[in-house]
Amino acid sequence: MKLKFGTAITMLICAFFQAQGQEIALLKYSGGGDWYANPTSLPNLAKFCNANIQTKIPTKIPTVDVGSSELYNYPFVHMTGHGNVEFSESELKNLSTYLKSGGFLHIDDNYGMDQYIRIQIKRLFPDHPLTELGKNHPIFQVPYSFPNGIPKIHEHDSKPPQAFAVIIENRIVLLYTHETDLGDGWEDPEVHNNPPAVREKALKMGANMINYAFKN
Repeated sequence: MKLKFGTAITMLICAFFQAQGQEIALLKYSGGGDWYANPTSLPNLAKFCNANIQTKIPTKIPTVDVGSSELYNYPFVHMTGHGNVEFSESELKNLSTYLKSGGFLHIDDNYGMDQYIRIQIKRLFPDHPLTELGKNHPIFQVPYSFPNGIPKIHEHDSKPPQAFAVIIENRIVLLYTHETDLGDGWEDPEVHNNPPAVREKALKMGANMINYAFKN
């Protein structure tokens, strides 16, 4: 992860931003949504990445609060859930600084989150709207090729899968995946009974995101 040093204040913040190797974390938030959904997904993604793209991610995944200074310990943070999401002003400021300083947030709609998270993303980055990623974006190319863009993993409303991003200085700082439910594909096979090929697609797409977050 490359931290962005702009001002003296940002430099001081980034000095505190000590990424602990290649750790990833699950984001805990308020509002009533089940931030703890898909408990086996991140450990499985970590195992897949370690076995296939030479990462060294601890498979015991910590939880980090939106407003905590511990957020800065993780170059990749994952957020999921089915319901309401609420960020306080101080949490928004902390999350914004984390992302602008080199952090990466993946938000995966587990069904029912969309109407709430879009409001919070707009509050988080009012001057940087969500943009749908084209199929030729590098995050869909390396290390695994997804010529059609984000894959469909779990059916919700018979809509196509979409990947939206907040991009600052040509870097994705926030990736929002909708109508795909990658996290369901990362979970243990018996949880959702996804075919092996579907789980593999989900894990490979997750590996692409991890690879992007660690190298950009």
